[in-house]
Amino acid sequence: MGFRTDSGAGRTWYFVGLDLGQSRDFSALAVVERFEIALGGRDAVTYETRMAWRYRVRRLERAPLGTPYPDVVERVRALMRGEALAGRCTLAMDATGVGAPVLDLLRRAGLGCGIDPVILTGGERERCVGGVWRVPKADLVMGLRVMLEKNELWVEKGLAGAEALRKELASFGSRRPGEHDDLAIALTLACWRARRKVEGIWGTRSLGL
Repeated sequence: MGFRTDSGAGRTWYFVGLDLGQSRDFSALAVVERFEIALGGRDAVTYETRMAWRYRVRRLERAPLGTPYPDVVERVRALMRGEALAGRCTLAMDATGVGAPVLDLLRRAGLGCGIDPVILTGGERERCVGGVWRVPKADLVMGLRVMLEKNELWVEKGLAGAEALRKELASFGSRRPGEHDDLAIALTLACWRARRKVEGIWGTRSLGL
């Protein structure tokens, strides 16, 4: 894919968001690179160098309308097992509606990475049941907007699909008939997984890779 890996001072990991389309919607994926940068100075408690995560959109793809789900799965497999991502990637996929049978296909495809299925909901709190996450769509939208406002998320210069993404984000969360939000959903899933935190003995930390 021609990814550069010199954008951060620390560990780099890739998170892929997959939105599954149906007859009138595209299936789409977004690849987000997470890397560490040094902020300067030392933490007052741990005395370690102060670091922060930053995120970069590295790839956006749409499958043609009507693409069979097995073909979508094969594309995801090729991406995850490709030289750029193999061994350092995680997939977050939309398991709403048709997602359950596609999840089975993905699990059997030998992606070589972890898979986090996510069911988008209307208003309940985020929770995980039986290995499947239920996340309010509004939380995904808000999380992405916060990242953009804080300049934590960057889009790779000249990235194919960036203009389509920009148009989707302009009306994200209030889609009208005839409009698409597949790239935006794929991006929110990737960013949600990249930023997810858990409580640890030393406080909140990244959930890991």
